[in-house]
Amino acid sequence: MFTGIIQAVGHISHLSESGGASGKTDARVTVAAGGLDLADARLGDSIACNGVCLTVVDKTPESFSVDVSGETFSCTIGFAPGDRVNLEKAMRLSDRLGGHLVSGHVDGVGEVIHFAPVAGGDGSWRLDIRAPGALGRYLAPKGSIAVNGVSLTVNRVQGNEFSINLIPHTLEQTMLKDLKPGTRVNLEADMLARYADRLLNYVNEQDKD
Repeated sequence: MFTGIIQAVGHISHLSESGGASGKTDARVTVAAGGLDLADARLGDSIACNGVCLTVVDKTPESFSVDVSGETFSCTIGFAPGDRVNLEKAMRLSDRLGGHLVSGHVDGVGEVIHFAPVAGGDGSWRLDIRAPGALGRYLAPKGSIAVNGVSLTVNRVQGNEFSINLIPHTLEQTMLKDLKPGTRVNLEADMLARYADRLLNYVNEQDKD
């Protein structure tokens, strides 16, 4: 479990592909950890890379390696050599929950449709994203969403498109400042919205029986 508060920005330094049992390509991915402190990271620990929960299988003081399945590659982005990635170690129960509860299980890949400074603003930028159609029902004004692992607040929603205001601190501490129209991003809906949706659907299904 994660908070969506990014701890460092790293980059993919190496990718070694192998054939997967499912017929999809698996890979061992090495991440240069940037400023992420790996002193307390152990083999088997979870680290979110651009919002994807991955397990550490090898590490050095400056990098760590994870195994990424073909299934994960098929439903996420951000693992090509050279790609910059937002990094967050799994939270402790004693940690402050500065963002929202993020599982690291990506719901879909969205597309940036607008990214520009707010006119007359204080250095903030407006980010507009088109989510896959199935995610539209989880979007709500003032609700939470994780974009490439970053916990953000939704300002406006129209169909499956939503807007976010990014403050200068968020831009400085994450790789979101690299975004541009057409960039694809990992999206994870607020888990409370998912459970509420499932509860309503379940009740409706029972009423039909």
